[in-house]
Amino acid sequence: MIQTKITKAQKKQLHFERYNHPHPHVQKKMEVLYLKSIDWDLSHELICEIAGVTPNTMRAYLKQFNEGGVEKLKEINFYHPESELKEHIGTIEKYLHDNPPATIAEASYMIEKLTGVKRGLTQTGIFIKSLGVKLRKVGTIPAKALDEAKKKSKKIF
Repeated sequence: MIQTKITKAQKKQLHFERYNHPHPHVQKKMEVLYLKSIDWDLSHELICEIAGVTPNTMRAYLKQFNEGGVEKLKEINFYHPESELKEHIGTIEKYLHDNPPATIAEASYMIEKLTGVKRGLTQTGIFIKSLGVKLRKVGTIPAKALDEAKKKSKKIF
């Protein structure tokens, strides 16, 4: 059980922030710590049930509070990975605008050749759309000359 010491001023701040902070994720953190600060000897299990969080999440909130107080709880740090292709955007964009690919597979191959970074077809498609590059539309065009050649050859035989 993680021990925390919450002062009256912090308790007052937790009470205010659990309803008035603009981000609901932070409000939940404040709710958990406020319930912990109440002198009713609530168990961690009961606090988790009331707040709707798991015990691991509650422990994480308590550790955050012990590290930096209420201000640390206000921090919002969601995981936002960045693509390795981000540093090559200029090169890729120029190449794809000059040589538009016919398929996603072709684009994936060209990007791998240019940067050395291999991506799947779905990831490549999403990346290409983010650059604003459109694929070429390919299709067959029926040849009239071929039809005329068939008619001539039928007449000969």
